[in-house]
Amino acid sequence: MKKIEAIIRKSVFDEVLEALHEVGIDFLTYYDVTGVGNEKAGAIYRATVYETRLIERRAITFVCRDQFVEAATDAIVKAAQTGEMGDGKIFISTIDESVRIRTGEKGPESLYIK
Repeated sequence: MKKIEAIIRKSVFDEVLEALHEVGIDFLTYYDVTGVGNEKAGAIYRATVYETRLIERRAITFVCRDQFVEAATDAIVKAAQTGEMGDGKIFISTIDESVRIRTGEKGPESLYIK
C-alpha cells in the first residue's frame, strides 16, 4: 500500500478529482495549505502590492493499493500540469498497515468497500 500526497493549484482541483475518479480513486482527504515559494518580489496590480511568496494550494492525500500508484500519479500530473512554475508536487510513501475500524479488517482489503 502507498500513501500519495499531492500539492496542487486550487484552480485545477476539480479536474484532478475527476481524473482520480476515472482511474478508480474515490476516497481521499483534501485541505487548503499555504506554502513559501522561491519568488522574492511581490506582484503589483492596480497600485497594490501582493505578496507572491506565500502560495495558496490544495493538498490531496489518499492511500491506495500498489497497483493503482502509477495510474493515480499519472492522472494527477495530466490534470494538474499547466507547464508553469508552481504546478505542485507529488509525494509517495509506503504504508505498512491499515485497519478498518468498523470491521477490524487489516491490510489492503481494509481500504475499500467490497
